[in-house]
Amino acid sequence: MFSKSRIKEPGPKAVPAEDPKPRLGADPVPGFRPSPEPSAAPVGTHASKAKPAASVLSGDLSVTGNLKTTGDIVVEGVIDGDIRAHLLTVGETATIRGEIVADDIVINGRVIGRVRGLKVRLTSSARVEGDIIHKTIAIESGAHFEGSVHRQDDPLGEATYRSAADAQRPAKVAEPAEAAPARKPAPQPEAHRSSAAVTAATEARKSAAPAGGTEKPRSDAGSK
Repeated sequence: MFSKSRIKEPGPKAVPAEDPKPRLGADPVPGFRPSPEPSAAPVGTHASKAKPAASVLSGDLSVTGNLKTTGDIVVEGVIDGDIRAHLLTVGETATIRGEIVADDIVINGRVIGRVRGLKVRLTSSARVEGDIIHKTIAIESGAHFEGSVHRQDDPLGEATYRSAADAQRPAKVAEPAEAAPARKPAPQPEAHRSSAAVTAATEARKSAAPAGGTEKPRSDAGSK
């Protein structure tokens, strides 16, 4: 015996719900404005700042006084004073009279004074008159240098500055001791002084007497 199964007829297809947001590449719906997506902030924008440009002292500039900065300096003019910076570049036309202190120092011009830096470089046009205290140094052929060179692990430290300053101070000369005052002779007793006076008088008479002896009295021939 066979049973007849029912055949399910296909019903109406379900219409998919419309997406309120337009799909990529589809025609936008009139009157619909998509909300702008937030842009991602660049990584490290606020954490790191751009390095400031170096300060340039041109060749027509003359400065009297000390300069101090945590940045970089390029000197092309004349400076009468000390300079402290991170990176110091002395141009070929520059003249510095004073002490220069920096992490990196490149000298192309003239420096009259002490130089202290972690890295010091003297190019072929450099002219330095003074002592150099460094950790590493490079001197090119043709550079003019008059002074002494000292290597220190921390040339920028205050202890190094004091030791260098003490080395330039002249040594103290010991002052001569004052001479002791001369002692006065002790007073002689009265009897001794009288005998000394008698002896002196006797010697004076002997020296005053004539060589021929004592003078005889003269007799008058025409007395009678």
